[in-house]
Amino acid sequence: MNKMTMVEAINLALKSAMRQDDSVIILGEDVGVNGGVFRATVGLRDEFGLKRVLDTPLAETMIAGLSVGMASQGLKPVAEIQFMGFILPTMEHLIGHAARLRHRTRGRLHCPMVLRVPFGGGIHAPEHHSESTEALFAQIPGLRVVIPSSPARAYGLLLAAIRNPDPVLFMEPKRIYRLNAQPVEDSGQALPLDTCYTLREGNDITLISWGAMIKETLEAADHLAQQGVSCEVIDVVTLNPIDHETMLASVAKTGRCVIIHEAPKSCAVGAEISATLAERGLVNLQAPINRVTGYDTVMPYYRMENHYMPNTADILEAVKTTLEFS
Repeated sequence: MNKMTMVEAINLALKSAMRQDDSVIILGEDVGVNGGVFRATVGLRDEFGLKRVLDTPLAETMIAGLSVGMASQGLKPVAEIQFMGFILPTMEHLIGHAARLRHRTRGRLHCPMVLRVPFGGGIHAPEHHSESTEALFAQIPGLRVVIPSSPARAYGLLLAAIRNPDPVLFMEPKRIYRLNAQPVEDSGQALPLDTCYTLREGNDITLISWGAMIKETLEAADHLAQQGVSCEVIDVVTLNPIDHETMLASVAKTGRCVIIHEAPKSCAVGAEISATLAERGLVNLQAPINRVTGYDTVMPYYRMENHYMPNTADILEAVKTTLEFS
């Protein structure tokens, strides 16, 4: 079993899906000749040819619309939007058509498309390259929003997304594309969607996060373990639909919760999770739910980027405040 980074695992999943299913088509800006801006699609054009790996113009609206059309006619397009900041032109097709196609046709048509998009900060990128706007899409019925946090989960979740009969927004945290490597087997086995993954069992407090912030969350859990604090760490993974049951069960056990995400605080997915835990799990809470998030402002340029993004120290401070509440 080879060790690989997340971007390599994504590439492997795409190869696996294309080898198993001739209806899987890759399209996007620079995905063919150049292998994608982050090289997630490198080598695919050489193996599968021009008809299955399509370089498109710089036209996100066209990429999304073409994907909806392909999906409605029996293909399984996997389209790439180069950065999250460029996704706004796709919203008409994703929200108005892809997410509604099954409902609109009373189940006669499905829309098995995947829209891959690198997101988040931490790589010293210019404007419109570091957004974390998952909440814009997590509210849309019929549109799954999936975010992996490790190479192995990226491989299994991407396979599951490609095989899903409905549209999936597959958001890839680019800060951890090449952060570390882990064993990934090219087994062709998909991981389940629509469920949280408990990465660490604990009894004192629940830490909930997703994407790149899982790194800092686990670091905080390791540090707290040395102080005798037992943290349960939950990776949400699928932001729509959200698996609230796993989080409710965890909070019922620990009684305390901190939610960590990079996106701005207001109207974020963390707010939805917090509201549900309060509505359905209030009797189990021993302290107010705490949130560690980005600021309600535009992601700054790289000189201020680290001041914007939550870090391990921020998580530790939030945990301390939550544990001391009585």
